[in-house]
Formats: sequence, structure tokens, C-alpha cells
Amino acid sequence: MDIKILVAAHKKYWMPKDLVYVPVQVGAALHPALGYVPDNTGDNISAQNPNYCELTALYWAWKNLDCQYIGLCHYRRYFGHKVYSKDIEKKKGAIFHREDYEKLLQRYDVILPVKRNYYIEIVRSQYEHAHYKKDLDEVEKIISEKYPGYSDAFTRVMNRRRLHILNMFVMKKELFNQYCNWLFGILFELEKRINISKYDVYEARIFGFMSERLFNVWLEQQNLKTCDVPVIFLENINWSKKITNFLKRKFIGRIN
Repeated sequence: MDIKILVAAHKKYWMPKDLVYVPVQVGAALHPALGYVPDNTGDNISAQNPNYCELTALYWAWKNLDCQYIGLCHYRRYFGHKVYSKDIEKKKGAIFHREDYEKLLQRYDVILPVKRNYYIEIVRSQYEHAHYKKDLDEVEKIISEKYPGYSDAFTRVMNRRRLHILNMFVMKKELFNQYCNWLFGILFELEKRINISKYDVYEARIFGFMSERLFNVWLEQQNLKTCDVPVIFLENINWSKKITNFLKRKFIGRIN
């Protein structure tokens, strides 16, 4: 199988040696070269990385990369086998190799990260408490206008408590092309309709945040056989801080 797993990175970091992984420098148009594949060649949106996050790598791959299967991971987050250790070397050893992807892709259409459960929030309310409600409302309007067949899927996803996050996946390139055509059709239209000039650095990443929700909407509408896989976080997560911030957003609103 011709599989390429993009590893989105904005700085130098350890990378797996397995050649299935392709380190891609996101926002390469804005920063010195890292020695990874830059996302600013050919047709690209590299300069919009502050707003589109890892999507600049996706757009570059959609327009410029030829392969049979394509996926996305992050320089600190990979698909892998469940590991109960904080030891970074053990975590590295649990990361999937080409053979792991090949076995799963023989059985499934899409490899996805295990869903995050918001427990006390639904997807819609979590976004509204963490970001700007008006932007999500505008996306809902765009879908009803441009892709009305997805409106019911949007509503179903927004009213659930669980969500695939991180924009991580592996799928056939032709399926990926269909997804990108749909996704960027929505995001480019959203960009025309909203003004983010006053957003802080965090909120300016709006199109990256929005795409995590939209990916779930797109999946909801497809008739695909999917497989949820653990995500290996190479750096330890401060869960107490994350949970505290989550609760603050729930009961207080956005944290500036």
C-alpha cells in the first residue's frame, strides 16, 4: 500500500523513523525552514496557518500530494497501541508502523482517534462556551445553503457529547479529496462572512477549531466503516488544568 501519514509540525522535534511518516512544516511561508517537507509549494494556503492550523498541511496534500492512502498526525500525537506509561521511550515504541496501518486499512475505510467525551456538555454548547457562538451559527447557515443534505448530520453531531478531535485520520486519497472539497468549501465561505481581525491569537485559530467539528459532520453523512484507535501523546498532559479550564468555560464562558 502507498500510504503517507503527514506529521504536522511547526518546530524541530523527534520524528518516527518509519518512512510511512512524512514530516510537514506547517506555516512554512512564515518561518525559517525546518528541513521537513514545506507546506508552501504549489497550490497552498501556508501563509494562513495562524488561522487554519494543521489544515495548511491538509490543503497542501490535497492539491499537491499523490498517494493511495493519506493520514494526519501531529509531532506530539500519533496513532498507536494502548500504553500505560509516562515513559516517553515506551510511548514512542507504541506508535503505529506501516504494518499496523496496512492491517487496519484492509478492514476499514477510515482510521480515527478515539472520541473525546465531554460528559456535561454537548458538542454545540462546548464550542459556544469555548469560542464564539456566532461563528458556529454562521457555519450552520452555510451548510444549509451550500450543502443542505448535511444539515441533519450537523444537528445530530452538535447534540452529542462525544467527538473525534485533533483532525487525525487515515483514509484513501480519493475519499480525502472529497472531504477536502467539502470542508474548504465551507471554511473559505466562512472566512468571507466573518471578521476575525479583533480575535486574539488563540481564537484566530478558528478554522482549525471549526474543522474538528465539521470532520465529524462529514463522517456522519458518509456510509463508511471506521475504526477508533488510541492516540499516543508524547508529552504528558496536565489533566487537572484541562479539566479546570473546561469547567470554567462551562460555567463562566471563554477564558481569555
